[in-house]
Amino acid sequence: GGSSGIGAAAALELARCGARVILATRSARRGEAAASRIRREAGNNEVRFMHLDLASLRSVRAFASTFLRQEPQLHLLINNAGVSAGGTTEDGFSLPFQVNHLGHFLLTQLLLERLRSCAPSRVVIVASSAHCAGRLHPQALGRPPSGLFSTFQDYCDSKLANVLHARELATREQGTQVTCYAVHPGFVNTSLFRHAPLWLKPLLVPVAWLLFLDASEGARAVLDCATQDGLEPLSGRYFTECGPRVPWPAGRDDRLARALWEGSERLLGL
Repeated sequence: GGSSGIGAAAALELARCGARVILATRSARRGEAAASRIRREAGNNEVRFMHLDLASLRSVRAFASTFLRQEPQLHLLINNAGVSAGGTTEDGFSLPFQVNHLGHFLLTQLLLERLRSCAPSRVVIVASSAHCAGRLHPQALGRPPSGLFSTFQDYCDSKLANVLHARELATREQGTQVTCYAVHPGFVNTSLFRHAPLWLKPLLVPVAWLLFLDASEGARAVLDCATQDGLEPLSGRYFTECGPRVPWPAGRDDRLARALWEGSERLLGL
């Protein structure tokens, strides 16, 4: 998710710090353009695009295979991409659940051994305060919820999955020097809102421009979790732009986190 919005802003700052940055992006046109712009603005030629479409588990596996073959080092994985649109993927899962959680979960699992071998390393998962409205049912993972606001509910469910994914990953990686953080970047004016219902856009778009953070401001919390010293004891925690915060009750349910992990493995055949 590095071709626009928070992802591109975070990638630019990391490149300015001298990092080698891989932009994993669905659109080759936007990804190549973003990589070129970041190389120019950061004065860092170690920025490249690699194709990754989280709505296709085949694409996730192909990306991981190519990355592991070409890139010997991995110290930081930022799972940033997200959608708020409804629909179903080629793999038969709801679009928000697969793009926002399941694709990131698979990618993290496929790259986990490389993260361990390059430790200390970090995984940052871009979540949202929308997890407050999430309702995950382990027996129905990947199926869109019913009801008038099913797309919104699906999005909230996927954001709850982000918070729980970070929590359970941290538990399982204790002692490996791989740490993980879920972060709500604030209310940011990004292309995520392009999928808002037509009746809502006349209200949402002006509010977003007037009151929401811009992408570079939203990237600060993500970058803090990615680079700030001394966060290791807080692995698994939920962060906002103001630092570590207690998530809503469902976001600190360890039994649900474990059930989500096991259910995600089952759906992915891991």
